[in-house]
Amino acid sequence: MSEDARAPTPRDPSLFEAPVMGEQERMVEAILFASADPVTVKDLTSRMPHGCDPAEALVHLRKRYEGRGVSLVRIGDAWALRTAPDLGFLMQKETVETRKLSRAAVETLAIVAYHQPVTRAEIEEIRGVSVSRGTIDQLIELDWIRFGRRRMTPGRPVTFVVTQDFLGHFGLETARDLPGLKELRSAGLLENRPVPGLGEDTETDEDNTDDSGDQSEMFEET
Repeated sequence: MSEDARAPTPRDPSLFEAPVMGEQERMVEAILFASADPVTVKDLTSRMPHGCDPAEALVHLRKRYEGRGVSLVRIGDAWALRTAPDLGFLMQKETVETRKLSRAAVETLAIVAYHQPVTRAEIEEIRGVSVSRGTIDQLIELDWIRFGRRRMTPGRPVTFVVTQDFLGHFGLETARDLPGLKELRSAGLLENRPVPGLGEDTETDEDNTDDSGDQSEMFEET
């Protein structure tokens, strides 16, 4: 036997049969499931055995996932497994974040509650400092104060009043059921310092923003 005849003949990769399409679908499914990012057909081809046709496998796999809780979707030139759009609500998780209001917001809210209907100018007169627009906007966004009737005075300034949500949050029937200052202090909800409008207070809203003292325990944003 000649030397050439004894030499092993290298196998041509094309001679190997590709896995059946069902097996190719399983391979594609496994790769997509384990990948955090969408996978391109080119990437699938490089990972799968020689002779596989991931593009065709994707077509079959996409049909198989129709109507299921997970869908095979195309994102640009890549593919990924995603939750069915109509079941997206199941993935949502609602959380309640509790944040204390700034002292400026607490004082403004208290003034509106105890003096309503009250204008912005009157709030500033009672507090002794200007009220920033952000403070008013925050309380309106929380639906704790709302616009009331306009005053029949020059300029017809708008007034502010507390809302039903505010009353409901504190278990009040009407604003008349609000506790007095002595009750608030005895309950430890107010510091023993001059109430805005009854003593000197030279601070500004900017100074109050980072100061959420004991009064903030009354009004927590949820």
